[in-house]
This record gives sequence, structure tokens and C-alpha cells, in this order.
Amino acid sequence: MVRVTTGYEASPSGKTIQKRGIIGYAETREEGLQMLAKYHEKPYDLSRGNPTFREIYQDWSDEKFQEYTTSSINGYRAAYNSCTLIFEVPFRDLRVQDLQKVIDTCGKNYPTLKNIRILFNQLYGYAIKNNICSINYSKYVDISKFKDRNPNKYEREPFSKEQLNVLWSQKEDPYIQMILILTYTGVRVGELLDLKKENVHLKEQYFDVVSSKTESGIRKVPIGTMILPMFKEWYESSKGPYVFHTKEGEHFLYRNYYDSYFNPFMERFGYDQTPHCCRHTCISLLAEAKVSPTYQKLIVGHKGAMSITESVYTHIDMKELVKAIDSMYYPEDILKELKKAKDKSPKRRKEYER
Repeated sequence: MVRVTTGYEASPSGKTIQKRGIIGYAETREEGLQMLAKYHEKPYDLSRGNPTFREIYQDWSDEKFQEYTTSSINGYRAAYNSCTLIFEVPFRDLRVQDLQKVIDTCGKNYPTLKNIRILFNQLYGYAIKNNICSINYSKYVDISKFKDRNPNKYEREPFSKEQLNVLWSQKEDPYIQMILILTYTGVRVGELLDLKKENVHLKEQYFDVVSSKTESGIRKVPIGTMILPMFKEWYESSKGPYVFHTKEGEHFLYRNYYDSYFNPFMERFGYDQTPHCCRHTCISLLAEAKVSPTYQKLIVGHKGAMSITESVYTHIDMKELVKAIDSMYYPEDILKELKKAKDKSPKRRKEYER
């Protein structure tokens, strides 16, 4: 038995008695001394005993799940259920090889392995904060060798022209409009869902992306002629700061938009695209329309757009970028509407007919 003095107390007779806490048990004196040395290097709370992995997870989840969304909770639960191998192992006794064995033998795909490692890190953070252990072994867990183990890996597939025709035929539906807006602006779904009314300039036909995944993503995005009325409808229907909103008028979260709106439409039409496929479709259509690489980078915020912006962007009329969007593929009936819209400007009629 390896134990340490944790304090003193007086006996009924008035004699001072040592209070001791048990660190653990070792097979040899040498191992016991090593355990003792590690404890003194980074002491932890012995009064809590040595709870198991399962007990630490339960305590952590009771505290943290109140702050998380349903989808996050489900993700953590799925990761936890893959750790049956160590459920009853005292948490303080776990080592890298124990955690790595879970990764190596659970048979899960790469995204799930990432979630398991994230769970390990969360539990160690909780345990260290509560003086249950002193070392975070999760940071040494290796999942890189399983990077190609992803049966659900999805190759980004742009919408075909036939699929776009179907979407355009449903353009009166406001939530189909969101799919078309994603496709004909090339923005990331998060950039669209977080777009505020104060950053939309309907008269000038563009909006500002002020927060993005990359530095190049901070940009001005043109609003094409055929999606401008959609933007106006959404802008005017919003009672809050965000342009796009749920049926209840609330700000969209990604999972809410994907699970309740985007994915049901894809299932209804028999498509298997993701929201990010809209961005890939935009890039493909711009290239097909022979829009210059410079304009493409500026519109979708690709790498290099920031360096281009300083030297070129200030000299580009936003109307030129709108023309680039309008040169993308549209169904025949939509093209007729586009020409009518352009023909309202006599000075530009011949240009657009050409």
C-alpha cells in the first residue's frame, strides 16, 4: 500500500493522530516509491478515491451536457460507447497504451476516432481540474494511421444542370431559395447563416462577409440579378439582425438548418449533396462560364484573394462581379427572365444580348 499523510486530528484522549490517504497499491517497494514520487510531484485529491472512467464520464456529462446542443451530446455519447474496454478501469490508473488500445481496436471510422480523442481530452481536463489526476495522457493518443478509414467519406459533388433545373423550378419556396443563394454566391453555409442585415447592400447588389473560416474569406460578395429578389424577400421578412432565419424567426444554427431544412429537401429530390456542394457548384459554373480566375477568387474567397484585393479589387466595379454571377448557368426560362431584367436598361441591352 502506498499512502501519504493528509493531515492530523485529535483523538478523544487528546492525542494527535495522523490522517492518511491511500495513493494506490504496488507489487514492489520500488514501484511504490515511484508512485509516491509522482504524487508528490503533482498531488491530487485522495479523498475522492479513484473513480473509474465510467464514473468520471458520468460526473463530467452531468456538469457539461447542460451547456451543449443535442447533436453535440449525441456525438459525445457515441464516442463514450466506443470505450467499453476501459469503462471500469480506475481513471487515475489509465495510461497512453490503454487509451490507444481503445482507438486501435474499436473499429470506428476516422471522424468517430477524432470524437473519441476529443472526449478523452475533455475527461482529462475535468479530472485534472478536480485533482483526480495530474497528467493528460490523451494528448499522446495517435489516430493519424486511421486517416483513410472513413467509409462515410463524401466526395464533394456539384449539382448537375438537371438538378439545378429542379431547384429553380421550386424557387418560390424560401428555403429552396437559400440553396440557390448558396449556389449562386459560393459562400460557405456558416457565412450565409451568420449574415447580418447591416452587411447587406441591396441597392449596390452585394453583401459583406465580415467573419470567415480563412483570411481570404473576408470579402464583398456580389448578388446576382436572379437571386436579388430572393435576398430582398428574406431581408424584409427578418425581424431580427440576421437575414436568414427559421420559420419561428430565430437565428439559424448549422445543425438546425441542415437537419430541418437542407437535408429534407435533398431526400425529397433524391439528391445526396451537402451544403458545401453548393460552393463547389458555384466554382464549377464560374469556371465553365470562363470567368477569370481573379474574379473567381474574389467571389468565393479562395486563397490569394486577399493579395489580389489590394492591387485589383478597388479598380473593379461591383457590376462586373454581378455580371460574372449572371454569366453562370441558368435554366432557359430563368435566362429569359434574366434578359428581361437586363433589357430594362436600354444602354446595356445590346451588351447583354451579345
